[in-house]
Amino acid sequence: MSLESIIENITDTKPRIVSVIGAGLSKASGMPTFRGEDGLWKKYRAEELATPYAFSRDQKLVWEWYRFRMRMLLRAKPNPAHNALKKLEEKNIAIGLITQNVDGLHEIEGIKNFVEIHGRIRYARCMNCNYSERWDNEESAQEEIPLPYCPRCIDSVLRPDVVWFGESLDSQRWEKAINWTNQASVLLVIGTSGVVQPVASLPLYAKQNKAIVVEFNVEETPISSFCDYSIYGPCEKTLPNFTSKLIKKLE
Repeated sequence: MSLESIIENITDTKPRIVSVIGAGLSKASGMPTFRGEDGLWKKYRAEELATPYAFSRDQKLVWEWYRFRMRMLLRAKPNPAHNALKKLEEKNIAIGLITQNVDGLHEIEGIKNFVEIHGRIRYARCMNCNYSERWDNEESAQEEIPLPYCPRCIDSVLRPDVVWFGESLDSQRWEKAINWTNQASVLLVIGTSGVVQPVASLPLYAKQNKAIVVEFNVEETPISSFCDYSIYGPCEKTLPNFTSKLIKKLE
C-alpha cells in the first residue's frame, strides 16, 4: 500500500499520536544498535555487559564500555526522524513519545513529552541513595579515569542510570507509557526490533483500543503481522515523509 493510501486511512481529523521508538531511529545519528553487527565492543556483546552481574563482577570493565559509548554519543546529533517527531508534537497531534533508547537525542532535539522506559545513559546514579549526576561530557567520558563514587555514600560506586538486562522497569514510567498507549488513536512503532518485552506488547494494547498501528523499520519484525501498516526503509527518510504528508492533510 502506498504512503498516500495509508495516510488517507487515518480519518481522524484530530489524531492522538503516540510513538514508540527503538535503536533503529538513532542509528542514523551514529549510535550502533544492540543486535546488529555494529553492536559488538571488543570481544563483548552489549547483553554481556549491561547486567547487574557484570557490574558486580567488574565495575571497571562496565564503566569502560559506557565511557566508550558516551564518547560516541557526544559526537551524535539528532537526525531527521527525531525532527519529524518534534513536528508532530509542535502541531499538538502527538500525545507523547515512549522511547527504549537511552541516548537522550529526543530531548536534545527539543521533544518535551517523553518517557524513557530503559533509563538515561547521560546520568549516573548511586545504588544506595537517590543521588544522581549528569556525566555526558568529554572529561567524564575519558577512558582512563577513576571509577565515579557517590559524594554522599562512602565506598558506593555510581552506575549508569539505565535499566540493565534482568532488571525491572520503573513502575511509574511504565504506567505512563501504558496510559499514553491507551489514549492513542494512532501508534507509530519506529526502529524497534519488536522482541524486547514488555515494550513489544504496546502495539497489542493499542490495537485493543482500536488504534491504528503503523510500523517503520528496515525489515519485517515479530510485530509486523499485527500492525495495520508497515513502512519499510530507513526511518530517517520514511518517517519525515510520512509526518509531512500527514500534517499537510490535517492543515
